Amino acid sequence: MSDENRGVMKNNEKLEKYQAKQLLVGKRRIKGKSDNRVALVAGAAALVLAFAGQLVYFNFGPGSVNPASEVTEEPTAEATQNSSEVPNADLAEGRLWEGELSLNDQAISLELDGENAPQAVANFVSLAAAGYFENVTCHRLTTAGIFVLQCGDPDGTGGGGPGYNFGPIENAPSDDLYLEGSLAMARVGQDGNSMGSQFFIVYADSSIPSDSAGGYTVFGKLTGGLDSVKAIAALGTSDGSSDASPLEPVIMSQISVK
Repeated sequence: MSDENRGVMKNNEKLEKYQAKQLLVGKRRIKGKSDNRVALVAGAAALVLAFAGQLVYFNFGPGSVNPASEVTEEPTAEATQNSSEVPNADLAEGRLWEGELSLNDQAISLELDGENAPQAVANFVSLAAAGYFENVTCHRLTTAGIFVLQCGDPDGTGGGGPGYNFGPIENAPSDDLYLEGSLAMARVGQDGNSMGSQFFIVYADSSIPSDSAGGYTVFGKLTGGLDSVKAIAALGTSDGSSDASPLEPVIMSQISVK
């Protein structure tokens, strides 16, 4: 075989090897792109699931219209924001108030913080004095993630109120931790001026995330009777879920403040 033919064969072999190598690289690139697309799709799906999970979590909490809504209450159609109907914050007198209410004939002692939450305390004291809360149910119990018994809706649906809304948020914990025994106001999500009559009793330490409006007004605490609230919670909910009406109906009565 001539040197020329040998040279041609070597060049052909090099070309074939180069083409094979390029084919392999091309396949790897295609596979890499495919893997990247799969990874991007999987990553996007994970983000969607995570976001959906956050929506589910953040849209559950004290104050909702139903068990699958915000840490809020629904304002009534006729409600007005800090109208003349809203009790004047001066009624709180910048002092601590002592109070007592009955839950299913079990005495619950309260301390209301008129210094750090004057608007909420003025509202509670005014409604209590008018007999607004008497024979009103505690319509909601949560038993996982957050641990609250929610009360103060005369309709018993999570959508009722006194016919007005008020704000702003007062005395919300900066770390979003609501301590056992705390009394706090329910409100509409993303709206710090949407409080009415609904409030919640925290029966075990609970981390409740703030939203764009902030946290939830802590206007007092239980000073006695927490065990009675825990006993209600221990019975669970009416449908066995972690967020529904209490299994045993809970009625407030005999409310007094001084």
